[in-house]
Amino acid sequence: MKKYIQNIAFTSALMLAGTACTDLEEPILDESLTGAGQAEAISGAIAPAYGQMSQVWYHTNYYGLQLIASDEAILPYRGGTDWFDGGKFLATHQHLMTPGNDLVGSSWNELTKNISRAISAIEVLRPLAEEGNQQATSALYEMIALRAYLNMLVLESWGIAFEKEVSSDISVILRGEEAISYIEEELSSVASLISPDLGPGRLNQAAVYGFLARLHLNAAVYRDPYGTPNFSTEDMNKVIEYTNQIINSGKYSFSEEYFELFNDSNDSNAEIIFSLDQRGVLSNEHSRWAYWSIAGSMFPRPEYPSADGTDGPAFTSDFIQTWMDAYEVDPAEVDARFYQQNNFIPEDIQDLTGLNALNDEDNYYCITDTDFEMDRGVLRGVQWGPRKGSDGAFFRCGDGTVRIYPVVQTKGNAADKDIGYVNHTMEVNFTNEGRLHNTGYRCSKYQFSHTSPNGNNYSSVDLVLMRLAEIYLMRAEAKLRTGDQAGALADINAVRTSRTARPAQTPAALTEVDLDILFRERGFELYWEGFRRGDQIRFGKYEDSWTEKTDSDVNKRLFPIPQSAIDGASNIEGFLVQNPGY
Repeated sequence: MKKYIQNIAFTSALMLAGTACTDLEEPILDESLTGAGQAEAISGAIAPAYGQMSQVWYHTNYYGLQLIASDEAILPYRGGTDWFDGGKFLATHQHLMTPGNDLVGSSWNELTKNISRAISAIEVLRPLAEEGNQQATSALYEMIALRAYLNMLVLESWGIAFEKEVSSDISVILRGEEAISYIEEELSSVASLISPDLGPGRLNQAAVYGFLARLHLNAAVYRDPYGTPNFSTEDMNKVIEYTNQIINSGKYSFSEEYFELFNDSNDSNAEIIFSLDQRGVLSNEHSRWAYWSIAGSMFPRPEYPSADGTDGPAFTSDFIQTWMDAYEVDPAEVDARFYQQNNFIPEDIQDLTGLNALNDEDNYYCITDTDFEMDRGVLRGVQWGPRKGSDGAFFRCGDGTVRIYPVVQTKGNAADKDIGYVNHTMEVNFTNEGRLHNTGYRCSKYQFSHTSPNGNNYSSVDLVLMRLAEIYLMRAEAKLRTGDQAGALADINAVRTSRTARPAQTPAALTEVDLDILFRERGFELYWEGFRRGDQIRFGKYEDSWTEKTDSDVNKRLFPIPQSAIDGASNIEGFLVQNPGY
């Protein structure tokens, strides 16, 4: 794919509460919007809005907020030395957030900034569109859809939406039905006009239909965030209508190998509808969704010795137990989504009895640097990878290939440091034992990009924000909630049985379905993609207890509006009202 890059100065006048603006150097990455004159103006308008999404979905912003607040992931104070960060991750997991929580605040700031950039783009594009510029008109539809999508993220997490047309205006704060109607009107206004042919890195018609389906699927929660959701037949029929538009278009198909969805060059994967475009040419095109959970002692790209993990979040034992309960055997044997083995250890060195880093110098195999690939999915037990000597270089075989050893636990201050192996255990919690650097099964869903010169930045793996499997699962839920159990089962099985690249691990079709099974299946298919918190709320499971979380306050379904935002808007009486319970 031919790539173009240029920098522009972009000034955003942000009028959304609680944020400020600066002059920002924005990268433009779009092969279809280059040239001179108006084309540059169009490209320059939309690039900051699309580009800001990488900050919204940054691992320690909105992505981390959705992940850690759910039963899917936990981030302890690793060994009493790493990832305390003022306690923001501990409090978020326990649902003990306050208006001063920095994870909440940074998520809010980046998201409202993104809305502001979408509005600024609309202001540039609308006059050009009114003059008849078709390229500007097409881009305008994208920015209207983007503003609606971003408002839906705010509604999902804080229960409000910002209605605003021009930067000089003060936003109107909408809640409940008013917010739903506003977002629906925005999306509907462009649904039949926006291009159906744009790639997944741009908002296209299928993505808009997908947003409308999400909106109606969650409308009962958005109308009454603290009550028992009343899923109307009208809303569910709308979900079915919009998902049908995508499915029946024939433009999208399931990826036979599940993990290819999250590999280099996944922008061409036919299952992906909308993604955060990364092309491996900018430092902030990152592998953070890949490396955040991985052991800090693991070096996934031997050709780049600086690439490593961070010993960040792990799967909760409760979430892993849902997999164990679903199958009579190890899920890795029967479900291609749970695990993909890429690191094949020779049988004669697999037995580690009596071995440790002090006496295992001959217990390795050799592989070409670029051929080494981490296992994917749920990482358990002892991990294998390159090992460094005291000089910081990887140990190598006589032919120059890299040696693959059991990974030594080099992080933390436990007794096994620099001696024992990284051995991921299922139990992970906030106790001294449960928070050690090795604890918790880890998520290796995304590939460490092969295009990156250092493994962690310049990634060409797009971050997936919507794909066909989700569309089928939304339709299944709408069918189930309207009494079409057979239709729901067919849609779930379409997803389950589509992963055929490894036939022995293709999940078998289910014979029955109810809401609990559907909730479980969403977790299996969409884990660590940012859906779990919303799913728990919609299925009535967010007040349950898991791992270190026992809080059952329904007010915690929404996050607190950051105190900085409320203080920043204090000159307008009643403009921002704190959510109940904070």
